[in-house]
Amino acid sequence: QVQLVESGGGLVQAGGSLRLSCAVSGTTLAINRMGWYRQAPGKQRELAALITSLSSTTYADSVKGRFTASRDNAKKTVYLQMNSLKPEDTAVYYCYVQISIHGDYWGKGTLVTVSS
Repeated sequence: QVQLVESGGGLVQAGGSLRLSCAVSGTTLAINRMGWYRQAPGKQRELAALITSLSSTTYADSVKGRFTASRDNAKKTVYLQMNSLKPEDTAVYYCYVQISIHGDYWGKGTLVTVSS
């Protein structure tokens, strides 16, 4: 059974930094894309950052230059380093992974709150 365990959310002041982590367990298959989506109150879930198995990255325009996605394939873990955080970054952040044959999986979400 595939499980995604997220950590690293919390409360931070504007301009601060947080690092999210998401560890995948329960599979020996290749993990293709990994990343993070976020959902702010009253808004739809949106892409924050994606990273492929070859470490090619895609970012939402709103986070470019501030967020950095990375992965450790040996640990089956994806990270999101978030710097220069803004109040509008406040959201529940969901880990996403695409596993060969199995399909797409989501974490339960971790809340990031940025105070002004």
